Amino acid sequence: MAVSYTAVVNVDGEGRNGGHVRSSDGLLATSLALPKELGGAGTATNPEQLLAAGWAACFLGALRRAATGRKIRLTSTAITAEVTLTHGDDGEFSLSAVLSPVLGGVDEATAQELANAAHQICPYSKATRDNVPVTINASAAA
Repeated sequence: MAVSYTAVVNVDGEGRNGGHVRSSDGLLATSLALPKELGGAGTATNPEQLLAAGWAACFLGALRRAATGRKIRLTSTAITAEVTLTHGDDGEFSLSAVLSPVLGGVDEATAQELANAAHQICPYSKATRDNVPVTINASAAA
């Protein structure tokens, strides 16, 4: 398999609680902080937000690819991605996700069909398959 692209990111400091993220090209440079819900200051982004952003962006690309492959013209695309950090009674942490794309130019059934197809195409979905519970709630734009 040929390599298409490799992202290189360095995180230093305290990781999710006071660390700093910087990509090798300098386009991504931000601080990290625990969200208020986890007892932190909530003054910077966190790994769950970064994962949600990347997954959502990738998923929209996969949706457009699925639509193109079916010769469906989408008039608009938007998505809300929710990545939830949970912990069990044993103290172990895990993730779950809800992806809610809204597609223009199609009906509800077609929106869900395209979202299901995108979930098979999207590299983030592939990487988390059978490891992260994912709910997909697609809808047609009003």
